Amino acid sequence: MKNKFLFLFPLALLTVFFLTNSCSKDKEKVYSPVTPEWAYSATIYEVNIRQFSEEGTFAKVEEALPRLRDMGMKIIWLMPVHPIGEVERKGTMGSYYSVRDYFDVNPEFGTKEDFRSLVEATHAHGMKLILDWVANHTAWDNELTITNPEFFEKDENGNFIPPRGTDWSDVIQLDYSNPDVWDYMISALEYWVREFNIDGYRADVADMVPTEFWNRARKQLDKIKPVFMLAEADAPQLHPAFDMSYGWRMHHLYNAIAQGREPVSAIDVLRSDLANDYPENAFLMNFTSNHDENSWNGTVFERLGDAVQTFAALSVLKEGMPLLYNGQETGMSKRLEFFEKDPIEWDYDHPFMEFYTVLFNLKRTHPALLNGSRGANMVSLESDNTEQIYAFKREAGERGVVVVMNLTDRPASVNLSGITSGSYTKLFTDETVTLNASESYNLDPWEYFVFVR
Repeated sequence: MKNKFLFLFPLALLTVFFLTNSCSKDKEKVYSPVTPEWAYSATIYEVNIRQFSEEGTFAKVEEALPRLRDMGMKIIWLMPVHPIGEVERKGTMGSYYSVRDYFDVNPEFGTKEDFRSLVEATHAHGMKLILDWVANHTAWDNELTITNPEFFEKDENGNFIPPRGTDWSDVIQLDYSNPDVWDYMISALEYWVREFNIDGYRADVADMVPTEFWNRARKQLDKIKPVFMLAEADAPQLHPAFDMSYGWRMHHLYNAIAQGREPVSAIDVLRSDLANDYPENAFLMNFTSNHDENSWNGTVFERLGDAVQTFAALSVLKEGMPLLYNGQETGMSKRLEFFEKDPIEWDYDHPFMEFYTVLFNLKRTHPALLNGSRGANMVSLESDNTEQIYAFKREAGERGVVVVMNLTDRPASVNLSGITSGSYTKLFTDETVTLNASESYNLDPWEYFVFVR
């Protein structure tokens, strides 16, 4: 018996070692979500429901779906749809981002059945719908303050507090050191996917919430259906829990170039930095406006001046997914009030309607312009005027797009080489042109050419 024990003991040790090692490896496994196939050719449209119409309802958004589909939109992003806090409310109507109940809809917008109708109609038109989600903080009068006060951070006197380092006095900070907060928030996220069949989320201030929370949430959501996740952040560590992050740095660079504060060459320097920072398949969202930029930092005309269309075209044609904020397509030239009723003044005869429709449908259908790793690389064209001209091509097999832009407020002449020779269609005019490997152009201030093969 003694000899038998001596023989079995090392065997038992080996078994424990391998089991422990195996369990350790299992713990190290990180869930790697798969981006939904439909997202690779998608564009995204942000809806500010309150200001979208005089009525400010789900029903009025639903009425607009055929127009948005025809413009080439794929993803409809709704700003938060939940009831808004009344305690410490800012302005008359309060902030969308002061959430009173994660499991209900704002009655100003309609009912849950109205919301369900909007989701179903979006899908019927071949589009997807994502909700804006506020995970970091709640309204002062959220039901959780009564039922689960332990869900919140507090000061030394035991009082609820706004998020530290902010002036967000209308909201209070959730405490993510409490695992029960994770469980509650994930159950709320699951609710809208399971019960209403939404297609994902835009996560407000995503980098203010632990990355591991988002990893766990994404894994749970994908068990219901494959979702698309957009992070309001420039934080590479949030990938792969998120498919797309904000292209904040490029957005700010657009403004700086338009205002003469940065050189054109800074675009490719930043592109290189972003490529090093983010995983290969991460999407970055390109935009010239959104609800925050419009309300707090100015309209596109205030920030970009005469370069509005030039940078809008660049945001669609470069790598990344382009965003359009509601109203931009009809030349919206006012800052929308954030806490008050301030409807968009729609002008469907505005030339921007055709401009954006042409661009977004090209983005939707051209294989070189796909998102993420599916899209073609941007290849800079050799130029004798890099001070003013930004020129590149994107090619997928026999298909390609050539872009030449004057990103200054002065006339420019340029000689370019590296163009793939062949027959192209000039975007917006449908003129057929033949391009050679080397071409010369004269461009007016902020003028640009887009050639499609």
